[in-house]
Amino acid sequence: MATKIRLQRFGKKGKPFYHVVVADARAPRDGKFIERLGSYNPNTNPATIDINFDKALDWVNKGAQPTDTCRAILSYKGVLYKKHLEGGVKKGALTPEQAEAKFAQWLQGKEGKIEGKKESLSKSKEEIKKAALVAEAKKKEEIAAAIAAKNTPPVEEVEETVAEEAAEVEASAETEAPAEEAASEETAAE
Repeated sequence: MATKIRLQRFGKKGKPFYHVVVADARAPRDGKFIERLGSYNPNTNPATIDINFDKALDWVNKGAQPTDTCRAILSYKGVLYKKHLEGGVKKGALTPEQAEAKFAQWLQGKEGKIEGKKESLSKSKEEIKKAALVAEAKKKEEIAAAIAAKNTPPVEEVEETVAEEAAEVEASAETEAPAEEAASEETAAE
């Protein structure tokens, strides 16, 4: 029987979630399977992959062929690299201790890359939030300026009213001045 390691789709429309399973190659995608190895959730960033490492390695060693996506997932988790190192041990190119040391070193490098990506994603999220807050503050200032401009009369009207008031003051001053002169003349005549 030809076995495949492949994805079995779950989740709702637009939000897929997959189980990584070992199934007969002739079985339908979401149908009968032999064993469930783990899960894969592409909706998170970075994607969440939960695999039973030992079971997956056992099935790969037995000859189960992974599909393209499952091959990438198994490679990401190190199952295929571990199989490669075990092949080197069988051929005598490596000792088991050397193989374990190489695999441990590879795992540390992989974890460092994953943590770096998570940190960069969190920093970019913070930068996006800061930029959004700055843009929001700028927009609020623009709205406040627009409201203030709407509530205050235009400058031309203010200048016209000031000019009219000045003309009225001058006119009243001119009318008051002759009246004062006349009043002062009357008092002088008396």
